[in-house]
Amino acid sequence: MSAEPDRVWVLLAALFFLFGSVYSAYALATGKALPRWVNLCALGAGFVLQTGFLYVRGHAIGRCPITNPFEVIVFMSWSIALIYLVVGSSYRLSLLGGFTAPVVAVMSLVALFLPASPPALPQAVNPWLEAHASFSMIACGAFALACVAGAMYLFQERQLKTRQPTSIFFRLPPINALTVANTRLLWLGFAFLSLGLAAGFCVGQATDAWKVGWSIAVWLLYGGILLARSQRRVAAKWVARLSILAFSLLLSTFWGIRFISETRPL
Repeated sequence: MSAEPDRVWVLLAALFFLFGSVYSAYALATGKALPRWVNLCALGAGFVLQTGFLYVRGHAIGRCPITNPFEVIVFMSWSIALIYLVVGSSYRLSLLGGFTAPVVAVMSLVALFLPASPPALPQAVNPWLEAHASFSMIACGAFALACVAGAMYLFQERQLKTRQPTSIFFRLPPINALTVANTRLLWLGFAFLSLGLAAGFCVGQATDAWKVGWSIAVWLLYGGILLARSQRRVAAKWVARLSILAFSLLLSTFWGIRFISETRPL
C-alpha cells in the first residue's frame, strides 16, 4: 500500500465503507431491525472523503483525476456512491446501500493496493475530454448499481419460487420496486454514457480506434437491453440477468481495451 499523503482520504473512505458493509451484513444475518440511517451515514462519510481526495488530486494535476488505474477505480467507486445517495432515497431502496457498501469498499481497497502512481503533471485542459471522461465514469456507477439491483431481483425471484423464503427475503425491497429501480438505473447510466460519447466526439483531437469501438459497443449493448425492455420483448428477469452480464463484460473488457490502446496506438 502506498504512503502517498492524499491516499489517506481513500483509506478513511474505505474504512467507512467497510463499516457500512459489516453493519448491513449483521442486520441481514440476525434479522434485527437496525436503524438504516447508520449505513447511509457511513456511505455518505465515505463519499465525502473520496470527494476530498478527488478535489485534492484534481487541484494538483489541474484536471479530472482519472489519469491512472488508481484514480480511475477511486472515481468509479465515488460515482457508485454518488448514484446510490441520489437514487437510494428517491426509490425508497435504502437496503440497496447494504449491497453497495461492499462493492465500493472492495474497489477502494483494490485501488489502495495498486502500485504507487505519482500524480500526472499539470497540462492544458480540454473541457470536452474532461466531460467525456467524467460522464462515462458516472455512467459506470449507474450501471454498477443496476447490476446490484439485478442481483437482488434474481435473489428475490428465487426465494419466491422456492416458497420457503429466508429472513433476508423480508428485509429486501419488493421485487416490483427492484424491477423499476433496475430499469431506471439502466436509463440513467445510458443517458450519462450518451452524454459522454457526445462529448468525446467533440474533443477535436486524434482518437484511439480501440477506445471508440469499445465505447460504441457498450452503448449499443445497453441501448439494445433498454430497447428490448421498452418494447416488452424481454421479461424483468432477463433484464436483471443482462444487467449483471453487461456490467461484467464492461469491467472485464475495460482494462483490456485500455492496455491495447496504450501499447498499440493507431
